[in-house]
Amino acid sequence: MSQKKEALVLVLSLFTTILLLGAGYFWFTKESKVDITNVVKSPNQTNSPNSTPPSQPQNTPKNSNSTNSNSTNFATVANVPTGLFNYGGSTSWAPIRLAVDSVIQTAKPEYRLRYLQPTNNVTPGSSTGIQSLIEGKLTFAQSSRPVTDAELKRAQQRGFQLNQIPIAIDGLAVAVNPNLNVPGLTINQLKSIYTGKIKNWSEIGGPNLPIKAITRRVSDGGTVELFVQDILGGQAFDSQVEYVSTTTQALRKLADSPGGIYYASAPEVVPQCSVKPLPIGRTANEYVAPYQEPLILPNQCPNQRNQLNIQAFQSGKYPITRNLFVVVKQNGQTEEKAGVAYANLLLTEQGQELISQAGFVKIR
Repeated sequence: MSQKKEALVLVLSLFTTILLLGAGYFWFTKESKVDITNVVKSPNQTNSPNSTPPSQPQNTPKNSNSTNSNSTNFATVANVPTGLFNYGGSTSWAPIRLAVDSVIQTAKPEYRLRYLQPTNNVTPGSSTGIQSLIEGKLTFAQSSRPVTDAELKRAQQRGFQLNQIPIAIDGLAVAVNPNLNVPGLTINQLKSIYTGKIKNWSEIGGPNLPIKAITRRVSDGGTVELFVQDILGGQAFDSQVEYVSTTTQALRKLADSPGGIYYASAPEVVPQCSVKPLPIGRTANEYVAPYQEPLILPNQCPNQRNQLNIQAFQSGKYPITRNLFVVVKQNGQTEEKAGVAYANLLLTEQGQELISQAGFVKIR
């Protein structure tokens, strides 16, 4: 009997120990879960994904869905719709389209992109892209300038808002013939050249050589519109200014024109072997080169090429900089979702790195 009693006591003791251990484990895990939940939630309370980028016009509505994707690569971006989406716009965006879009298609095959040229022999550009977006011909647009008040009004008349999402920093570079010996230009000198007040390089410290100013037409895109607005102060081009259709055509003319001058998106100008990008300054004492010094001479190119002065662009020290935008139709439909998704893809670490490889400056 004593052996049976000892066994019973042993069993009861073991059972009591198990109960105590179980109660302690339950209490401990309950307290731990509360602490973990608090830790996870706290950082999210400081995020502001709905804030409007500071470069947006004040009359541009905020987009509750837009921007500030925290994803590191294309594959991890959420809320990317399925379908075929047409887009178009700025010619300055061409290097980005070439570098980025095929990689997006590989990572997100359900999100198909198609670049559309404008019809009826209309030159592609920011204005034509935004107009096509307003008219329902595009899902979203690419722009090298901010949306105008007139464009916002036209969109509102059609029952929706436009939102512009900045994705990269660009600058305008001024190019001349590589044999032209001038140290640089001020903003005022550049304005005077294109409005006809300065007609010879000798007037600004250069050789006795007539100036041959070249530009695309204002209707051709955001780059020219920005130049007219910010550099010319809204004044018209001089009657002697020569018009071209494309930057490629202009650069060829510069190579054969000793007194030629032209401006375009910096990634289209700075790496070229046949022209020389000029330092630009707000005053003559503060010229800033759009390239990383020292200047690579034509006889060293293409083995070496001039690279963008990224630090000067990011800091605003270079005097002619701008943002590139994805322009999105805010209508609560798939169009809006597709445009926001495109911007979020470009704002990932992978997207920003590809933008940098395309010759533009990261915005984040």
